[in-house]
Amino acid sequence: MRFKTGRRAISLRRQAAAPLQFNPFVFSRTFFLWVAVGLIGGIIAGAYWLLLAQLLRLLGLVSGWWVVPLMGGAGLLAGLIIHRLGDPGEMSLLVNNIRFRGGKLDPRHSVAMVFSSLLCIASGGSAGPEAPLVQVTGSTASWLAQKLRVRGEGLRTLSIAGMASGFTALFGAPLGGGLFALEILHHKHLSEYFQALIPAFVSSCASFVIFILITHIGIGPTWHFPMGGTPQLNDAFYAVGYGIVGTVVGWGFIALVRQLRRVFGQLRVPIYVKMGGAGLLLGVLAYYVPLARYFGHEELAELLEGHFTVSFLVGLLVAKLVAIALTVTSGWRGGFIIPLFFVGATLGLLIHTVFPSQSLPLAMISCMAAINACATRTPISTAILLATLTGFQQPVPILFASLTGFFLAPKTPLINAQLAVPGAEED
Repeated sequence: MRFKTGRRAISLRRQAAAPLQFNPFVFSRTFFLWVAVGLIGGIIAGAYWLLLAQLLRLLGLVSGWWVVPLMGGAGLLAGLIIHRLGDPGEMSLLVNNIRFRGGKLDPRHSVAMVFSSLLCIASGGSAGPEAPLVQVTGSTASWLAQKLRVRGEGLRTLSIAGMASGFTALFGAPLGGGLFALEILHHKHLSEYFQALIPAFVSSCASFVIFILITHIGIGPTWHFPMGGTPQLNDAFYAVGYGIVGTVVGWGFIALVRQLRRVFGQLRVPIYVKMGGAGLLLGVLAYYVPLARYFGHEELAELLEGHFTVSFLVGLLVAKLVAIALTVTSGWRGGFIIPLFFVGATLGLLIHTVFPSQSLPLAMISCMAAINACATRTPISTAILLATLTGFQQPVPILFASLTGFFLAPKTPLINAQLAVPGAEED
C-alpha cells in the first residue's frame, strides 16, 4: 500500500478537517420540488377519485342482464378513446421508462388513460384505479421535471416521487406507497433506486394530506377485519402455510394471464373490438357472479360481512381470477393490486370455512399478501400496505406471508419489465 504524500495529501487533510457546510438553496429547492410533486399528485388523485365515485354511483344503477350491454359498450367506447388519442401503455412500459429512459415518462397519453380507465373501472371491470393514477402522476412529475430542466438522476427521482404520490393517495399509506414505487421497478436490486426513497416519502406525505382534504374520506383502515387473538409465535408459521396456498393461486393467475395475453395478441382486430368483446364476457360473468364485478374495494367489505358456502366461495374465486385476467389482457385499463387483494381475502375465507378453527383475519390477510407479492414482486410494501388497510395488529405474520409469496413466485415475473433487460415487454 502506498501513502499519498505532497500537496495532494495536504489537500486531502484539509478537506477532511473542513467543517460540513449546509447549502440551504439546494436543499430548499429540491425539498419543495418533492412537496410540489406530491401536492400535484394528490390533487390529480383527488379529482380522479371524486369523478370515479360519481361514475360508480351512476353506472351502479344498472343491474340484471343490462350489465352485459353496459360493459360491452363501455369497453367499445374506451377502446375508441385509446384508438383515437393513443395507447397509454401498461405498467411494464412505465417500469421500462423509469429504468432505461432515465425516468422520462410521456404525459401525452394521460388524457386517454384517464378517460378510458374511468370507463373501464366504473362500468365494472376487475381492475382498480391504482395503475392509472401511478402512470398519470408519474408522467406529470416527469413533465414538470423536464420543464424545470432537471436532468439525470434528479429527473428519475422526481418521476418516482410522482408515482409514489399517486399510489399513496389511493391507499392512504405514505410509507407503503413510497416504498412500492421503488419495489415495483426491480425485484432484485431495490438499492438501485435508494436515492429516491426520501423524495418518494416526502411526496407521499404531501399527496396523502391533500387527497384527504379533497375527498374527506378520513384516516383509518379501509377494511374492518375481525380482531385477531393474542399474538403468538405460531402465527408466523401459520402465515407461511397460508402464504404457500396463496402463492399456488398466484401461479395459476399468472399462467392464466399469459395464456389470455397470447390469445388476444393473436387477434388481428382493432383494440376497441377486443375491448368490446371482452366487455361482453365480463358482463356475463358479472351477471352470474355479481361479487366478481368491479375492482373489489366495496365488494371486499361485503365479503367480510356475509356468510357463504364453500361451493359459492370456490365459484367466486374462479370467476374473479378469470375476470381480472380478462380485464388486464384485453386492453381494459386499470391495476390488479386491489382485485388480487379481493382474491386473497376470498381464499382466506374459504380456508376458514373449510377449517373453522383457523384464524379468519390471519388466513385472509396472509393470502392477500402472498398472492400480491407473487404477482408484483413487492413483498415489503405489500406487508406495510395491508397492515395499514386492514388495521391488523400483527404486522410480522403479514411479512412472513408476503415474503413466502415473493420467494416462491415464478422465475419470470408477471411484469416482465422488472427483468434486467432493456425493452422487456410482457408476454
